[in-house]
Amino acid sequence: MEKKVRATEEQLAYAKILDVGMKTGLLMLLVSFVVYLSGILSPHVPVRDLPKYWSMPVKKYLAATHIHTGWSWLGMIGKGDFLNFIGIAFLAGVTIICNLRIIPIFLKKKDIVYTIFAVLEVLVLTLAASGMLKAGGH
Repeated sequence: MEKKVRATEEQLAYAKILDVGMKTGLLMLLVSFVVYLSGILSPHVPVRDLPKYWSMPVKKYLAATHIHTGWSWLGMIGKGDFLNFIGIAFLAGVTIICNLRIIPIFLKKKDIVYTIFAVLEVLVLTLAASGMLKAGGH
């Protein structure tokens, strides 16, 4: 007889939020892409100009198009080619939301080790997303 494996309460809670978050993020990306294609919002970089930037290194592309790194895209979400960043940032943050959801479950179960891991993951991901960490060659 085969033993059935059941998901834990925290696994189900995490999966439920991840499922809703993934579908919401995908919808955000689809809507922003339709807005971009339709031309409802004009792009920061006109589509006709894109070929001249394709072969440029990132630093030259950013300088040529007057785009800044980090969270500066928030000031450009009114442009058709930056609107999709909302969906991308949302999808990147879903893991943080999932972990926030399971922390109370771990606390209720008095599972201190997993509570600490979940809290640390939220803190590290939030710090990384904040842009305060500067690492790598970019």
